[in-house]
Amino acid sequence: MTNCKFMLKNFTRFKCLPFNMTRMQDVKLSLLMIAACFVISACNWTTGVFEKNQLFNNQEWPSSVKPDIAFEISDTNSLYNIYIVLRHTDAYHFNNIYIRATVKEPGDGQGRTGDYDLQLATNGKGWIGTAMDDIYDARLLIQPKTRFRKSGTYHITLEQLMREDPLKSVLSAGLRVERVE
Repeated sequence: MTNCKFMLKNFTRFKCLPFNMTRMQDVKLSLLMIAACFVISACNWTTGVFEKNQLFNNQEWPSSVKPDIAFEISDTNSLYNIYIVLRHTDAYHFNNIYIRATVKEPGDGQGRTGDYDLQLATNGKGWIGTAMDDIYDARLLIQPKTRFRKSGTYHITLEQLMREDPLKSVLSAGLRVERVE
């Protein structure tokens, strides 16, 4: 560190740096790389992905709890994949889940409803999705390559339609919207 005060006088001695730069080209290249890192870190990258989940108390989803998820769409020319995202434990009693999803477009008072029978497990492979210990996350595609007609705020309400009420061993339910490239 004692040579740092002489750094401006002699470019060939950079003993205070963790690596040896003995040529002016190395200095220029290093400064260019540092500038590039600053530019990249300052950029606001939009990934085209929205995801929001609602946690349930006591790992139970009562039929009276209907998560309402709002998201913005500004690009009506792009296609989107829409997923229902479920997190459940290994103690979940069923191989599937019945969910009703109601979509309200911007400025629309009444929504459109669709019922989905979503498979969470198979007899051959077991649980679908990613696992961490006894917790499983499943992203279940419900609307591939969807085009939104209007820009603005959309609301999707999820409702579980299972006979068990409250539905046990369900930690959260949510929605994922991804722009298709």
